[in-house]
Amino acid sequence: MQKGKKRRSVLKLKPVRRNCMFCKINSEPDYKDYETLKKYVSERAKILGKDRTGVCAKHQRRVSREIKRARALGLLPYTLKLN
Repeated sequence: MQKGKKRRSVLKLKPVRRNCMFCKINSEPDYKDYETLKKYVSERAKILGKDRTGVCAKHQRRVSREIKRARALGLLPYTLKLN
């Protein structure tokens, strides 16, 4: 193996087509609308990237900011709840 090149054995997920919901309906993400923000969080409560959500870059930055605000207020979980 050449120097500087590393192999990754990461599971490749199929990317989603770019179709930003916020651009379509001409709105902005809001921390108070946590039901909508749940779609952009994985089942382990991690923020999904724009390649998995299909949101444009501008709204992806705002979505992540609003998710963090909702977490701080206790509307969304930081981690997965285990029984």
